[in-house]
Amino acid sequence: MINLVALPCLCVDVFDGTDELYAGGEALNFAAHASKFEEFNVSILGAVGQDSYAKFIMDSISDKRIDVSHVRVEKDKVTANNRTYLTAGGDRYYKDDSWTGDIVDKMILNHDELEFIKKSDVVFVHFWAGCFGQIIDLKKNNNFRLAVDFVEYRNFKEMEKYAPYIDYFMISGEKSILPIFEAFSEKYKGLFNVSLADKGSVTYHNGEKYFVQANKVKEVIDTTGCGDSYHAGFVCSHLINGNIYEAMRVGTELATETLSHYGGF
Repeated sequence: MINLVALPCLCVDVFDGTDELYAGGEALNFAAHASKFEEFNVSILGAVGQDSYAKFIMDSISDKRIDVSHVRVEKDKVTANNRTYLTAGGDRYYKDDSWTGDIVDKMILNHDELEFIKKSDVVFVHFWAGCFGQIIDLKKNNNFRLAVDFVEYRNFKEMEKYAPYIDYFMISGEKSILPIFEAFSEKYKGLFNVSLADKGSVTYHNGEKYFVQANKVKEVIDTTGCGDSYHAGFVCSHLINGNIYEAMRVGTELATETLSHYGGF
């Protein structure tokens, strides 16, 4: 079995007006989809408060093969949440004060958490995480595979500092940024994966380009978590069989399924 840990973002989207909830966050979405692969033992490491949002998150994954024993419960803090607004046409938007997430954004890993991560085979984290630097430091002296989602970050010079330590370097973008990641792949050993939404996805490895088209979708219900589900499929599939095209295809299938419903899983 392959031991995978995803960290640290668990949150809920709260829809303004109805207070309807959907569990999510990069780590939670990734873990939920990774748990579909029988070859993996999946753990999530993060923090929640002692509130109704935390209970909702835990209930939402109670039927999945996810170890939650490394999720901190911090009684004096609020579980991360994102107040979500809808336009008349049904599109989501957010306001400057939508996000309440210090509990995960400022999370610093303790000794026991660091020791647990060291023993993992693969670690998933997003670049904005407050503990990202700790994960990079761990990677320098340990043999786990590291998957990082850079989302829509665009400081490429800063990104390159971390490229030597990342096995799955993943970002959402547009075709204009592809040459940058092609160049990275010629210098560093990882897989550099760029999601292009409905234009498919591209991976570079050792300077070679791999392209997979997006699946046609009759109706897009919700794009939330689409990237996270793609990344889970891509990373898990590649760790199982080492085939880049197959990994991209599996990621695309999971992303397509995520588009068909509300929420990230």
